[in-house]
Amino acid sequence: MNDTTPTPPMPSFPPPVPKKSRTNRVIIGSAAAVVAAVIGTGIVVVNSREDGAHENTSVGSTATPSADSVTAAEEEPDSQPTDTGPQVFGLDDVVTYENHVEVSLSKFARGTSSSYASPERTPYVKFVVKVKNDSGKPLDTTLFSVSCSYGQDGKSAEPIFDDGLDGGPETKLLSGRSINVPWACEFPKGEATLQVEVDANGESETAIFTGDVK
Repeated sequence: MNDTTPTPPMPSFPPPVPKKSRTNRVIIGSAAAVVAAVIGTGIVVVNSREDGAHENTSVGSTATPSADSVTAAEEEPDSQPTDTGPQVFGLDDVVTYENHVEVSLSKFARGTSSSYASPERTPYVKFVVKVKNDSGKPLDTTLFSVSCSYGQDGKSAEPIFDDGLDGGPETKLLSGRSINVPWACEFPKGEATLQVEVDANGESETAIFTGDVK
């Protein structure tokens, strides 16, 4: 008779510990990188989407604008020239106003006033101021005025009153007519540059003429 002893059962071991997922390490590492980015820059922009996803973007000097960014357009410079003052015309130009009144100068001549003139014995330049009225209504020329200056420094010139130089008109200029007014201004013999300013009726913008007189 054989003495057979049954073999005792093998002891049971606990289940193996599961290995840490590499994905978890990546997520943890990414979270650490985000924290480091926040600490490094101090600013984090969170863009909300309709699908509930959140996108974190660190803002730095090289950040790319997100889809929600708005770029301000630069204003184009004004192409229209800036008005810097009244328009200036040549001595032989014709100035036409919007109401169809024209002003022009002609017949420039040098001379010297007589001993009875005011001022007397003064070198001058004489010219004719023509005013043409096509406005469709009478033009009151009683406030007609002319002023002159000469030289590069624009020295004011006195008007000359002498024989045939009696000043401005004292009438109303009917539409379709014109008037010629002889005028003279002080003008030293050594000067060449002349500026003449004409106001036809005391209400219009002054017409400015300038140029050299031989």
